[in-house]
Amino acid sequence: MTVELVRHSAADSDVLFAARVSTQGDKTLDHIGEDAGRSRGLINYLMRDRHGSPFEHNSMTFFVSAPIFVFREFMRHRIASYNEESGRYRELRPVFYRPSHERPLVQVGKPGAYTFVPGSAEQHALVTGEIETVCRDAYASYRRMLDAGVAREVARAVLPLTIYSSMYVTMNARSLMNFLSLRVHEEGSTFPSFPQAEIEAVARQMERLWAGLMPLTHEAFVAQGRVAP
Repeated sequence: MTVELVRHSAADSDVLFAARVSTQGDKTLDHIGEDAGRSRGLINYLMRDRHGSPFEHNSMTFFVSAPIFVFREFMRHRIASYNEESGRYRELRPVFYRPSHERPLVQVGKPGAYTFVPGSAEQHALVTGEIETVCRDAYASYRRMLDAGVAREVARAVLPLTIYSSMYVTMNARSLMNFLSLRVHEEGSTFPSFPQAEIEAVARQMERLWAGLMPLTHEAFVAQGRVAP
């Protein structure tokens, strides 16, 4: 799974003019883009007291490549703009997801109180073999239908959720913090989350890219228990 930051208008200084307009009005126009280094305290205050709207005056667009089942989880977050590759308009490539040996396979416990633990060598071999067999057979069926003149939007019905897709995701820092609070498991979080491993792998890449753009905001987010303001 890969994430690229394709465009952005996002910096810690964006938080400052948005916050200060409430007390300074049009005087803030003289300070657009100013160095945010001396205003770490204000950013921390806004994050701590959950004054969230100043964190919305920025934008980041990511290009994400991942299995379709990851995108279905993404789109539960109605806080971003999405445009995904379409199986109606282009022939889908035979690229499928197969869990690595580092991916835990066995769920222990009941819903709401469970963990995942590593699987055995036999379980990993079973998962790998079954996924590869299903994906090869499904894609062969897809190709046979396409070759027979069946429309792409019909033929794609046989393809499994492990097939890769791609999409653009655009969101602001406040929305991204909400997403990260739910899709990254970190010790010390005020409200621990337990995301599926695959979407967490994508979320961690997005967090790393965002932290490079807005390091003071990211620092405050972590310091305040990873709670979105």
